Amino acid sequence: MRQPSLFQITSLTVSDISRYLRELMDSDEILRDVWIRGEISNLSRPSSGHIYFTLKDPSSALKCVIWKMNAARLPLMLQSGMAIEAHGAISVYERDGQYQLYVDAVRMSGEGALYQEFMRLKARLEAEGLFDTARKRPLPEIPQRIGIVTSPTGAALQDMLNTLRRRYPLAEVLLASAPVQGDEAPDALVNSLKRLNALGSADVIILARGGGSLEDLWAFNDENVVRAVAASHAPVVTGVGHETDFTLSDFAADLRAPTPTAAAELCTPDRAELFESLASLSSRLGYALQAVTSQSAVDLMDLKHRLDNLSPLWLVRNDRQRLDELASRAELALHNELRMQHSQVKSLQTRLASLNPFAVLQRGYAIVSDSAGQVVSSVKTVKTSDQVTIQVSDGTIKSQVVAIKGGGTHGENG
Repeated sequence: MRQPSLFQITSLTVSDISRYLRELMDSDEILRDVWIRGEISNLSRPSSGHIYFTLKDPSSALKCVIWKMNAARLPLMLQSGMAIEAHGAISVYERDGQYQLYVDAVRMSGEGALYQEFMRLKARLEAEGLFDTARKRPLPEIPQRIGIVTSPTGAALQDMLNTLRRRYPLAEVLLASAPVQGDEAPDALVNSLKRLNALGSADVIILARGGGSLEDLWAFNDENVVRAVAASHAPVVTGVGHETDFTLSDFAADLRAPTPTAAAELCTPDRAELFESLASLSSRLGYALQAVTSQSAVDLMDLKHRLDNLSPLWLVRNDRQRLDELASRAELALHNELRMQHSQVKSLQTRLASLNPFAVLQRGYAIVSDSAGQVVSSVKTVKTSDQVTIQVSDGTIKSQVVAIKGGGTHGENG
């Protein structure tokens, strides 16, 4: 049985816990820079210029906000039901205590049949374990021989060679050339990988090419190429396309670089860093100074982060969303009030019409007035030969009194 604590547990307000959760999310590197894929629903564009919508998949939903400045730069018109990939930061809208994605960029999800084939093959190879992180191998810290599989005429090769010469000119480069695009590219890439592994002298292999469309990069999604990458004896680093391009070979490789140049950098130590390390080891004073500098930099970043969390910018953003919500509520209240006033006016019109004496004439009654225009309300106010006017629903009748009968009697008066 759990014993009660001897010390009182400090309680937090709702605002405290919402602020704490927001600070946690804002400090997470993944949540501050993330792409999320889903389908748009509940799209709203208030007059403020901001955009609100929900990004959903079959099992979950996520609230999203695009501020007016970012909305004006969108490359496409968002619509409900559209499948997109949204980029931004996850944070907490403190007033409602809900987390949401603050979007700064969007792109269409998928590229037709090739994309579907990409996802199908990815799922199958992933199920076989070709992409498991447990089979990824570390790269050699000081490689003596670096194998490169790429086109001999592409700019990517020259970029990698320049990077290797600049960073670590002591490494020997083994080039196994192959076309990187077209029908013959997959077989050529597989053969080049096999040749380098057959030599057995490469400490690490770079598989790379420059950027292009999904079709241009498709050779690196070929199943045989992916299996050859996974079966390589030497660790493989891929540098295919640009930073946003992903191929199945990237998932099978031991390490994926965003560009060919970055792949060359990841495979080699920096000559300047080696010199710096040697100099650091030669002087304990230099090492101590470096440690103090590094710690100061960490402290400075921590203070900067804390200062950012206290910025009034977050209050302004929360108030923007709250202003939109209040505007929507005010508009709805105004519409309800107008409908109620309209209903009251119609009710008064109906009552007024029922009191209109001309409405009585429509039912077959008449109004009799004497020659002076006074309404005759009794037989006592007229006499025989008097001129009277009878008003009916569609006009008047001029008449002369020829006889007068009192109510309840049949005798002639006068």
